[in-house]
Amino acid sequence: MFDTLVRGTIVTDTEIMPDGWVAIAGERIAAIGQTAPPEAARVLDHGASLVLPGLVDGHMHTGSALGFPGIEGATRSAAAGGITTCIDMPYDVPHAVSDAGVLAEKIGWVERTAYVDVALYGTIRKQGGVPAIAELAEGGVCSFKLSTYEYDPVRFPRIDHPTMLAAFAAIARTGLPVSVHNEDQELVEHLTTAARAEGRSDPIMHARTRPPLAETLADNEIFEIGLATGAHVHIAHSSLARGFAIAEAFRHAGAQATGEACIQYLCMTEDDLVRLGGRGKCNPPFRSAGEVERMWAALQADRIAYVSTDHAPWPVTRKAASDIFACAAGLTGLQSFAPLMFTLLDERGLSPVLMARYCAARPARHHGLDGRKGRIAPGLDADLLVLEPGRFVFDEAAIVDRPELRWSPYHGRALRARVAATLLRGQVIWDGAAVRAAPGSGRFLRRGTV
Repeated sequence: MFDTLVRGTIVTDTEIMPDGWVAIAGERIAAIGQTAPPEAARVLDHGASLVLPGLVDGHMHTGSALGFPGIEGATRSAAAGGITTCIDMPYDVPHAVSDAGVLAEKIGWVERTAYVDVALYGTIRKQGGVPAIAELAEGGVCSFKLSTYEYDPVRFPRIDHPTMLAAFAAIARTGLPVSVHNEDQELVEHLTTAARAEGRSDPIMHARTRPPLAETLADNEIFEIGLATGAHVHIAHSSLARGFAIAEAFRHAGAQATGEACIQYLCMTEDDLVRLGGRGKCNPPFRSAGEVERMWAALQADRIAYVSTDHAPWPVTRKAASDIFACAAGLTGLQSFAPLMFTLLDERGLSPVLMARYCAARPARHHGLDGRKGRIAPGLDADLLVLEPGRFVFDEAAIVDRPELRWSPYHGRALRARVAATLLRGQVIWDGAAVRAAPGSGRFLRRGTV
């Protein structure tokens, strides 16, 4: 007899199994099927609702505003959103994860406060940070993150070309990938200065001062350095289909070159930036409606590595200035990720299999977690997301993070599903109405965890 049996329409990264089941023994998936279900001590019957692998969000920032205490609220929101594994960026307040000591401190916060499992990125200091790469890899980071644009010289620095060359070479020796924030600082700063000189600080100027060329200049730069060093270089967020075409061209040249899309670039446009103001500010910015269509074409052509949220939960007061340049850049997105991604696919007549593939299996594989995470398959962790199809509206008031972070660019958006349940390692951590886990239920995941 199995411990738990979950019944529903099983959605894997390759197929849909109506009237299917997932059998759980302990923390792991023991079997899946469509035939007469086996016996179990507990049966969770979700009827015709969809049962997908728990989502793996490959890009989020829990500590940009709050530091390590942000882990608790963000992972609580992830549990309510059907995300069972978060891969957290290293640019925390007051110091980035740039050495083994800071990494160990952050791991401690994960083990004490996280509601879902968490893997971590590492980074380097602006100067003198390359020697720490080996100790960060040994300490268990799953990937590295660098930037071509500087938001803060300590927390989020720009890495110059010579340092990036040395860093990529060192990262290549670890076998880990390196994601890069891809915007050309010189061009953005020039355009921003010009806009201010003209008295233009209205929302659309955020997009105008960060044009597509700012991304593609950086894309070519990082992939050239990757080609020279043998590093696996990954665009942290491409708002442009051309970014994936550039990556593909470098792969043909022998490079390890990939890129991810964030969900906002599959649905939000410059019109939304004008409508939302600061609440719609993120980097890179929203693009045109035509670019959204090109992004979907890139996804359907399998040029995109995976889809993430780039969740960066700034307090809503940091998003309220009339001067768009004074607003913090970043969106909330964890709790809306699963229902919104399903909705976007369904609106286009596309299969939810793509959601299991691009939002679970692919990010788990990229970050070296596929021995435990990202798929519904025997032997893997029993991490499951149950989506109930229907007609719903996303309400930011339902976000379960801290009160000052309960805002969303998707507030009022019509959705075609809701998260009816989330299971982490066989335990229900969200029952459709409330989080049923405690801080510390989540675990730190090292790359290669099995």
